[in-house]
Amino acid sequence: MDPTVSTLLQSKPNSSLFEEEATNETIVNQFVQPTWQVTLWAIAYALIVMISVIGNVTVIWIILAHKRMRTVTNYLIVNLAFSDASMAVFNTVFNFVYAIHNDWYFGVGFCRFINSFPITAIFSSICSMTAIAIDRYMAIIHPLKPRLSSTITKVMIAVIWLVAFSLTFPQCYYAKTIVYDTRTICLVDWPGDFGGKHQLTYQIAVIILIYLLPLLVMLVTYSIVGVTLWGGEIPGASSEHYQNQIQAKRKVVKMMIVVVVTFALCWLPFHVYFMLGSFNSDIYKQKYIQQVYLAIFWLAMSSTMYNPIIYYCLNQRFRSGFRRAFRWCPFVTVTEEDKHELQHTKTFRMTRSYRTETTSVVNQNSVDQEETTSKLIKA
Repeated sequence: MDPTVSTLLQSKPNSSLFEEEATNETIVNQFVQPTWQVTLWAIAYALIVMISVIGNVTVIWIILAHKRMRTVTNYLIVNLAFSDASMAVFNTVFNFVYAIHNDWYFGVGFCRFINSFPITAIFSSICSMTAIAIDRYMAIIHPLKPRLSSTITKVMIAVIWLVAFSLTFPQCYYAKTIVYDTRTICLVDWPGDFGGKHQLTYQIAVIILIYLLPLLVMLVTYSIVGVTLWGGEIPGASSEHYQNQIQAKRKVVKMMIVVVVTFALCWLPFHVYFMLGSFNSDIYKQKYIQQVYLAIFWLAMSSTMYNPIIYYCLNQRFRSGFRRAFRWCPFVTVTEEDKHELQHTKTFRMTRSYRTETTSVVNQNSVDQEETTSKLIKA
């Protein structure tokens, strides 16, 4: 499977179609769209790129620029944000240009890159989500076991990217361009006929690795975490401070569940489309297929812009970070609470909470002593 818009008109079924067309007519490009359609699609895709890049770059700044935000979960969110921003810049822009008229302008080198990098970015994104789910599971279900350190987390992120690049090597190796009289196409020229063993095996393997298996892992881990946080006794103490921590964990888990569900829904039509095409290549020859694919591809690529919005809506610290990042806007006001959320460390708040509880106990003891002394005097 090739999660790029180029697959619509450049993979084997279409290359065969183009080869047949090339023998009959090479004057008219049947995929040329009227100007008004191109304009509407360009606006729709431009919104994805703009919101995704601005939002995800801001998320990265919020985490890296504030010490309090540099946690294991947030380092993985940085990797997720980088993957999404990269996907928006490279995959969305260049493949949209290709899909509009099915004419590849960027050379064979970039053809190889664009057929491999999107899978790399998607794999990195969903592996980051899976790692966050496992980290939340360990933190809540097994709180006494050792947690991942920031160093190990960074190494894990590097390994994720290394595995992702290895996974996409076949796409890069078999990618090439074919030049016709009226256009150039970029395709992955798998050995054997379309739907043969090599391509179909690879497509199924990729869908399992970058979609089905990670979602299954997250479904299991978040289900267990959800039952523990909302439906049963929580292991650990029952102090007020601990309950506050539980509330914070619930918010983080809720936020990440929304992120995962959004990702799954956005990419589901895309994967269904390519699996159907693997078994029935005739769908690529339909007159309406270009518009259908542009819509499916838009939905899949829009997954890169939702996460910053979700963070802003469901997390106070990210909300404060966005306000600080856009404080130059006339309608944005940064409060003292926003500064407190990002500048003070967790240790400081815990210490302060402990002192408050201790002071309350001391004061209560003093009151009890005074009441006892008063009763003795009256007696």
